[in-house]
Amino acid sequence: MQTGRTEKIGNVVLDYSHYPEQDFYCDGASEDALLELVKTIPPREYPQEIYKAASWEVLYHLSDLRENIVGWLPVDKSMKVLEIGSGCGAITGSLAQKAGSVTCVDLSKKRSLINAYRHQDCDNVTIHVGNFSDIEPDLPTDYDFVCLIGVFEYGQSYIGGKTPFHDFYRIIKKHVKSDGHIVIAIENKLGLKYWAGCREDHVGTFFSGLEDYPQGGAARTFSRSGLEKILKECGETEYHFYYPYPDYKFMTTLYSDRYLPKVGELSNNLRNFDRDRMLLFDEKKVFDMLIREGLFGQYSNSFLVMTGPMTDIVYSRFSNDRAEHLSIRTDILEKDGKHTVRKYPATSAATAHIEALAENECVFTERFKDSTLSVNRLELKRNPDGLPFAEIEYLENSRTLEELLDECLQNNDEAGFDKLFDRYCKIAAWKAEGTKQDYDLTFPNICVQGDIWTMIDYEWTTDKLTPQQIISRALNCYGQEDPVRMEHPIVKKHLEALGIGKEQMRELSEKELAFQRFVLQEKDGRSRTALGQLRHLIGNRAVPYQEFFARADRKKVQVFEDFGAGYTPEHSYYQYDAYEADDLINARIICKAGTKAIRLDPAELPCLVQIHGIEWRGKALTRAQLDQCLSTNGQVLADTPSHVPTVLFETGDPNISVRLDCLDNEATDGEALIIRAQIAWLSAEMLQDIQARLAAAARRKGFWFQREKKQFRIIW
Repeated sequence: MQTGRTEKIGNVVLDYSHYPEQDFYCDGASEDALLELVKTIPPREYPQEIYKAASWEVLYHLSDLRENIVGWLPVDKSMKVLEIGSGCGAITGSLAQKAGSVTCVDLSKKRSLINAYRHQDCDNVTIHVGNFSDIEPDLPTDYDFVCLIGVFEYGQSYIGGKTPFHDFYRIIKKHVKSDGHIVIAIENKLGLKYWAGCREDHVGTFFSGLEDYPQGGAARTFSRSGLEKILKECGETEYHFYYPYPDYKFMTTLYSDRYLPKVGELSNNLRNFDRDRMLLFDEKKVFDMLIREGLFGQYSNSFLVMTGPMTDIVYSRFSNDRAEHLSIRTDILEKDGKHTVRKYPATSAATAHIEALAENECVFTERFKDSTLSVNRLELKRNPDGLPFAEIEYLENSRTLEELLDECLQNNDEAGFDKLFDRYCKIAAWKAEGTKQDYDLTFPNICVQGDIWTMIDYEWTTDKLTPQQIISRALNCYGQEDPVRMEHPIVKKHLEALGIGKEQMRELSEKELAFQRFVLQEKDGRSRTALGQLRHLIGNRAVPYQEFFARADRKKVQVFEDFGAGYTPEHSYYQYDAYEADDLINARIICKAGTKAIRLDPAELPCLVQIHGIEWRGKALTRAQLDQCLSTNGQVLADTPSHVPTVLFETGDPNISVRLDCLDNEATDGEALIIRAQIAWLSAEMLQDIQARLAAAARRKGFWFQREKKQFRIIW
């Protein structure tokens, strides 16, 4: 219901007092589809809709895993939260569940409607639609938390001027209580993933951030020192760095300067959901080296910076890429130099799963009481809201059994490995008959303090496996996580002794898949799709650099810039990342101030090009605009009402020119011209064949050109 300058969607209030009656930022049809989806589908069914859509846009905007970045924050019902750049509401629901009130600000009406519809049951959310600089003077100055999740990098777009990020921060600071917090989540310009072959998140090109954005763009990310410089120059003296892994968008684990990752922990690095990437090196091995060298904080893929008083939480791990009743969060807290572990239900449905931990502790404490294995102590407690949490003893100065076994392999210490593994086997078999087995009695879940071994995780139990099967699973998991381990003679010896060959490994893999299906299965029969599976469904690949560069010569896309003196080699560059698939070009050209025209050369040999669309300033060019600004040195063979021209280039120097000065004024710095096209390269024989067919088709309706199962309709 809309009244005056406000509208109510369910319980959510949208305030249009400062809305300029036009959305200047919009993703077009994808957002229309999202709006329709959230109007008709309840949030608990989003995982299934994400699976069906198999698209980056739906995953990015609707995944509940996006909430992890704020799910750990110490927000309670006495607090007020301001969310700047709330977009489609990826984190709004989590904040609303925790806080007394949430005030959202976003420029886009359509995105704000998506946010409102998906959270319409929340009675503590108000969304202000419009430019932040217009809305900001009317906002209160007593917020407990101000959240900028993926927003601070756009400071120059929000504020402008010579020091936009400093000015943006100072403005935000005015709205925070004296003991409140500003929370900034942002990509690290020097993040390891960018060195390893991921494209820069905002401009979509390789190494742009590492090269300090030579082509401009609307967004700017920072190194740790760069962020610290801004904070210090704004007079901020109290701030704390956290490190979301793999990144802040789909965080599974949050580290801090008080609790850094250990060697071997960072193995989940293939997170290119939005586009293809290269694989230049093994990120896990490089992360391990950086951890050993004390440099992890400089190369973390993302940062979360929180100003204000330090929280007790030094580590948080989300195990919520699961069914609702199995989703939990694990925090490590530090107070007065002492650490505590707490496990919380991530949803109310998971309370029974947390309560079961206490039962498991009793069972395993009794079973292992006379063995050489201790069981980590656990106490079941309750939050003020009545929900249970498990408080677990933290083992100081311990190492995992996995670390000790790795050390033996590195030193080729066969006797040491055998001694550790033999003790593990005896523990797994201890009083096993007729009692529960710890399904996850794996090497990382045993902590070693001198001669004391302690079981630290007993979340999963089973009465269907034998000790031998538990041991086989643990050793196989250990080997499968790292090819170096699996190929080591010591590991091979023990695998052989357990009778684990290729067939047995296949059977163990099938059992692991069955366990994963169990973890993903909702009680009502619905099934969740794990994030790793979604990456494959979306279809974006991780390409070894050898394969990538083997194709590079064929896929040379050259961009020429015209500043008024025509096209020259001096004002040109190659855009190797313009190809999003073998035959699909998605060239995002960041223009410099004063650019009057752009020429794109899609290849360096004859080809057929079907232009799927051209966008300028966030909007697709119309047919009339294309007629005005588009020219080529090829022959237009098809020009349909859907504005999809097919062009035959008979030359080895094909080019497509877009005159920006015919559309409106010349470009300003950082504006993007996007050209999407499908291409088929032509050998001399194929070109001759097409030329002959065209001559013959002059008196007919047309023909199909087919190559490698790709078809181009030539309409006459």
